[in-house]
Amino acid sequence: MEQIAEILISALLVIGGIFAVVGSYGLLKLRDTMQRLHAPTKASTVGVGSALIASMAYFLVFEGKISWHELMITLFLFLTAPITANFIAKAQMHRALREEDMPKTGVGSDWATFDPELTMVQPSPTDDAAPAVAEAPRRA
Repeated sequence: MEQIAEILISALLVIGGIFAVVGSYGLLKLRDTMQRLHAPTKASTVGVGSALIASMAYFLVFEGKISWHELMITLFLFLTAPITANFIAKAQMHRALREEDMPKTGVGSDWATFDPELTMVQPSPTDDAAPAVAEAPRRA
């Protein structure tokens, strides 16, 4: 049993290392921010997550303890990496793109902004008792 666990832990560490190296290489070699964004967020998430899962497996098999710290770090990493990637992409779009290059939104506000008028609950014209959500205008 211990030999199978050692092989599994070793495989997870090797897989994590490969993903970390690929993510680092992609961060260095890809041309612009939007391309560079994918390499570290996806590859390092899998790489670090694999190393943390290997650590959890080691402590469970060889120490007889469940390591909650690694589980919490893994969950936090998997939850925050997409949000961070989204923030970086939006910052790059606002910094590098011109307004005339962006697609038209069909509403009075600029692209990727919150429009409270489209999300307000308004009474339905057919039934005064049932509220309806206003729909966004469709693009042609």
